[in-house]
Amino acid sequence: MARQELARFLRNRRAGLRPQEAGLTTTGVRRTPGLRREEVAELAHMSVDYYTRLEQARGPRPSTRILDALARALRLTPAERSHLFRLAGSNAPPGGDTVRRVRPHVSRMLERLPETAALVTDAAYGVVAWNPLARALFGDDLARGTTNLARRRFLGQGRMYETSRAEEFGHLAVARLRRSADRYPHDPQLTALLDELHADSEEFRQIWRTHPVHAPGHRTKTLEHPEVGPLRLNCDVLLVPEDDQEVVLVTADPGSPTLRALNVLAGQAT
Repeated sequence: MARQELARFLRNRRAGLRPQEAGLTTTGVRRTPGLRREEVAELAHMSVDYYTRLEQARGPRPSTRILDALARALRLTPAERSHLFRLAGSNAPPGGDTVRRVRPHVSRMLERLPETAALVTDAAYGVVAWNPLARALFGDDLARGTTNLARRRFLGQGRMYETSRAEEFGHLAVARLRRSADRYPHDPQLTALLDELHADSEEFRQIWRTHPVHAPGHRTKTLEHPEVGPLRLNCDVLLVPEDDQEVVLVTADPGSPTLRALNVLAGQAT
């Protein structure tokens, strides 16, 4: 049923979109005012056969890249684009470039988390917001607003730590960057980051070739902090799906030595 609804949506949208609205120049008499299948296929950079199968409810489930291409070709509004993704059984990622601004309610949340180091990363692993304890825990370079956790992990840029889960985070980072590359193929900052990582990190290149699949969730790791020593930390990730961002929450077990150490760092950060 969902496949048929997607096919019906594509047919109706194609029939209702005039060539000039899609940026096409036509000559001669057309039997119908809408676009032809081959015109949509050309605009979306896919084969006519593939697009035809989608309209006939015979095609495979389209990927995010295919859906984005169709949304652009058919000049869909943001609401129509979201509807297209829902019909295809997918969640619509943000369009255009990665979102590097932080919504005010997310920023306020960071300041309301006592004994928690919290930061927000964009789809390219750039740190776009943080609270004082996160700055004390992860380094003053956060304050410059240029910290990227992938660069830090693979290129050693910024304060580095010995951690028990460094290898796992490397796979997490590459998996997320692969997804982002599919979602934001024209984002110049993301493209520059990927070029830099490919050029300067053999480890990154090796992991990239494995096509890792990892999801954020609860993890525990040990971090060697230069001022307060070893810390046993709990890491949890909350998603901000409308902006394709992640809120990273770093905490310690109640009554633990690590919690006392975090309180020391919190005192230094105020």
